[in-house]
This record gives sequence, C-alpha cells and structure tokens, in this order.
Amino acid sequence: MANLRFLRGYNDAVVLGLARRGEPLTRVELAEQSGLTPQAVSKIVSRLIADGLLVDSGRRNVGVGKPRTLVRLVSSSRFALGAAVERDELRVVLADLSGAVVDRTVTALPRDFGPAVFVEELANLVDVLRSRNDVSDERLLGVGIGFVGPLDHRDGVVHDATGLVGWHDVPLRDLAADRLGLPVVVDKDTNTAMIAEAWRRGDELRHAALVIVGTGVGVGLLLDGQVHRGARTNAGEYGHTTIQLGGPRCACGRSGCVEIVHNLAVAAGDLKGAVTVLGMAVAGLVQLLDLDHVVLGGRVVQGAPDFYADAIREVVREQVPRSDWLEVEISVSPLGDDLVAAGAAMLVLSEFYSQRGP
Repeated sequence: MANLRFLRGYNDAVVLGLARRGEPLTRVELAEQSGLTPQAVSKIVSRLIADGLLVDSGRRNVGVGKPRTLVRLVSSSRFALGAAVERDELRVVLADLSGAVVDRTVTALPRDFGPAVFVEELANLVDVLRSRNDVSDERLLGVGIGFVGPLDHRDGVVHDATGLVGWHDVPLRDLAADRLGLPVVVDKDTNTAMIAEAWRRGDELRHAALVIVGTGVGVGLLLDGQVHRGARTNAGEYGHTTIQLGGPRCACGRSGCVEIVHNLAVAAGDLKGAVTVLGMAVAGLVQLLDLDHVVLGGRVVQGAPDFYADAIREVVREQVPRSDWLEVEISVSPLGDDLVAAGAAMLVLSEFYSQRGP
C-alpha cells in the first residue's frame, strides 16, 4: 500500500510539473510527455481537478474526430512565501503555484538584529502579504527562508552566520515555524537563488554557478542539474576563499577573502578593481567545476548589471585556457531584487510538487 501511495504521488507530481510549464495541454499530450498511459493520466487529471489544482480550459481541434479538452494549472490554487535576508534588510515575496511572484514587501533590519527580532519582522511581513492577497491557511503551502550562511539546510539551524551577531547555532526553522504556525524550510540564500534560476530556465541549466553580490559574496552551485549543498549542506561559501595572500581581515576571521577584497574596492570607488577580483574568482570556479553557465545577481550587481557582466566575461576569457572551447555563458538574472526570496518560495513549491500524495 505504501508503494502504491508513493507511485500515485510521483505520477501526480509528473503531471502537475508538466502543467506548470505554461500552455494548456490535452490529456493525450500529458500522456505522451510523461510516459504514462492515457488511462493513468485521465485518472490523475480527474484527481487534480477535484483538488482544485487543474481546470479544464477550452478545446483544441486535432483534425479528424472531436476536439480534445485542454487542462491548465490553477496558479492561484496554492501559494508559497519566500524570505530573503540581507544583513540590513528583509524581503518577503508571495509566489503562486506557477512560481510567479504576485506581491512583495520589504523592511529594513536593525543593526546586529538577533533571532527574536528577525522572527517578529518576518511574521509582520507575512501577515501583510497574506492580508493584502487574502491567502487562507488552506492555500498557503509554507514559508521558505534564504539566509546568510553558514547553516544546515537539513535541520534549519544557522551556525555563526557571517557578519551577524548572536546567531550561534540558532534553530531558525523551528523558531519561525512556531511563531508563524506554518511549515518552514531554511536554506542558504545562494542556494535559493540558484533554485530560482533553475526553476525559471529548466533543463537549459545543468552545470552552473549563481554568484550573489550583496552585503556579502556567495555562490550557489548547480551540478548535473541538481543544487549542490555538500556534506553538511554548507557549500557555496566562496566569498570566504582567499584571493589575496596577506590581504585585509574578513568578517569570517580569515584574511584576503574574495568578499572583503571586493567590498573594500567597491567602498573605495574602484568598481573595476572590484569586478576584476570577482572575475578572477569566477574563472577559478569555471576551471574547477567545468561550468558552462554563470549567473550574476544581488544588490550590488543590480546597481551596475552590464558593467559586472561585461567585465567578468572579459576576465574569464583572459583567465580560462581555450575559452573558445571552454565556452561559458555569463548573464545577469532578470529576477532582480526578488531573486533570493523568489527562490525561497520556489523551494517550498518544489517540495509540494515532489511530495504530492493521494
């Protein structure tokens, strides 16, 4: 019986995932694209319609025979909230079942904010979005939080978040879930950003890095089409790798880190120097992991997107041997300031799609 429930949930997820991609589809098309039998698809679609997740959406003429009924995703049937945490700002977005951001709100965070202050600010913004969009408990899947690392995604515990005071082994997932009365999932901000891009671009992204440049510098990794979190789910602390021996002291306790060298150059008005540092770091990642896509995002990049993208392309071309063969696409995420928060919401949505049950 357990295996039957798993199979039903998996097949539901397959059909729902196809419907999420955009245009309405016929049951025949869903069967062809999913590899399931037409009979199985018919039962699944009926179940998903009964749950309010799919709806009949007109008909399509296919030649001889009667027109076939189209079905589409009911995007407004479920929602997820996503939070992005900078060291001085909290952004929360509301995303529908398709992953589209339908509303957002932002607040400044006080200097050296602690867990209690953060959870209250999060609760306030969640209430604002729920009230403004009339989202009931039944339609809200949960809250994702993209937070500053290091942290453990598995248990939602933040371990000494870099640049923040009072965040030693904080069980953020449980604190937030208790305060909100909702399911909560916590991941590194770089990972949620990578999830957002992978969700948006699908199979186009297989071997990629997403470089976030805000108050800090971090990297989300997509390897073989999967977000790479590492043994302790703390991969991506690339801003705290050394790029300048004997360089300035970083907030993490080390010296000459990519983050501090980049940020000091920005503060000094040396944007070219800052981007060169980042480009050297990106070139190292490309060679280490054989990446073919690098996506840039974060507050600082959004301030000068073309400059960052063009300058990093130039550095990578200079630093990567045979860049004509080891070609790398470097782009700026179009999700802008919503990137991390949208990805946190999509993390919740991804769990919903993968865990559909009977």
